[in-house]
Amino acid sequence: MSAKSTFGLIIGNRGFFPDHLAKSGREEMIQVLGSAGIDVVVLSPEQSKHGAVETHEEAKRCAALFRAASDRIDGVIVSLPNFGDERAIADTLRLASLDVPVLVQATPDTPSKMTISHRRDSFCGKMSACNNLKQYGIPYSLTTLHTVAPNSAEFSKDLECFSGVCKVVKGLKNLRIGAIGARPAAFNTVRYSEKILENNGISVETLDLSEVIGRIGRMKDTDDAAVQKLKSIEKYVTTSGIPQRALLKMAKLGAVVDDWMKASDVQISAVQCWTSLEENLGVVPCTVMSMMSDSLLSSACEVDVCGVLGMHALQLASGTPSALLDWNNNYGSDPNKAVCFHCSNLPKHFFRDVKMDFQEIIAGTVGKDNTFGTCVGRVKSGPMSFARFSTDDFAGKIRGYVGGGRFTDDPLETFGGAGVVEIPNMQKLLHYICENGFEHHVAANFSTVAPILYEATTNYLGWEMYAHGS
Repeated sequence: MSAKSTFGLIIGNRGFFPDHLAKSGREEMIQVLGSAGIDVVVLSPEQSKHGAVETHEEAKRCAALFRAASDRIDGVIVSLPNFGDERAIADTLRLASLDVPVLVQATPDTPSKMTISHRRDSFCGKMSACNNLKQYGIPYSLTTLHTVAPNSAEFSKDLECFSGVCKVVKGLKNLRIGAIGARPAAFNTVRYSEKILENNGISVETLDLSEVIGRIGRMKDTDDAAVQKLKSIEKYVTTSGIPQRALLKMAKLGAVVDDWMKASDVQISAVQCWTSLEENLGVVPCTVMSMMSDSLLSSACEVDVCGVLGMHALQLASGTPSALLDWNNNYGSDPNKAVCFHCSNLPKHFFRDVKMDFQEIIAGTVGKDNTFGTCVGRVKSGPMSFARFSTDDFAGKIRGYVGGGRFTDDPLETFGGAGVVEIPNMQKLLHYICENGFEHHVAANFSTVAPILYEATTNYLGWEMYAHGS
């Protein structure tokens, strides 16, 4: 579901340690990365001794190689099959100027091979390498174990996590978010700072709802974009009992939004709903938004731009669709359970079963006939990760929280899209949300990627984050 990753690879070497370890270590790491479906940019044995980096000249050579492939490299792995030369490693990264995540790995010694011809000392060398990276101001990530074999199950997990970190960092840099419509007047909670986002490399492109409705009004019922979108809607979700005229309005809305997003080069969106679209177009945008999120083009309601940012980050880490939910209700007397709900525009991926219906809350104000288009049903059970980002205007920074839990099969009779979530020590989380003035919306994803988001946002993006349950 996601593009193939490419990593730069630095093999550390140090002259008075066994050279053959650098040679075999390079070959082993290349094989491991290739088996994981990762392309590798690394010096060849013709470009440096054993294709490793030891001298300043070799560092310059490796940095030039990395710069030439900078548009492809998502991250860099520093591998220490022996002690390695810490200066050459740090020089390579400084000269390459890639600004991508870095993972430092050290291969363990074997107790039966501790003679001068086989002893690695990478256990110690890793500390020296990290010390120099810290001096150079280069952020880096660590493997779970201090020393870990490249072909081990433990390193496979580290590699999967690091790949996720790289995807999040890359996906949040130069991101363009579409804000369609104005923030609903009743939702001060989703206010945000475009300038703070812009300062973090995230741009917001706006589109007024009057332009959307105007383009829909000029679109013929027989327009190919509308016809194709209508077919997609009817294929996506059960539409029994939904008026055909309402379905056609949804199709035109979807066609207009699709066209604008492509023309504006925006990857994700936040859309105004309450209650302008219902009053002026006569449908809710939920199904159209659900379809976008299910296709990994995350879309949030109430113009919650920071909410869709959380959805996108989770999707980048997991490769699966995200949803935006309300922390909505307690669940009985269990302090670690709550009801998460939306009207809903949840992606189909989230549901145990789903059908199209009308928006029961807004219907009481604007009439049932103007509120068709929700995707309703029970959220399926499974592990979940959650995230919330917010712009802090007083401090001029992005902050947020991440964590994990699970959606349960606990009985729940209600409307919209809803599920019961169980989160360890949830009362502490709820206190944190309220004490720090976070929004009532939270992004959720069927995955266990909270540590990936925390590492990416704190270590490489410099955001202020709370990791619940860490």
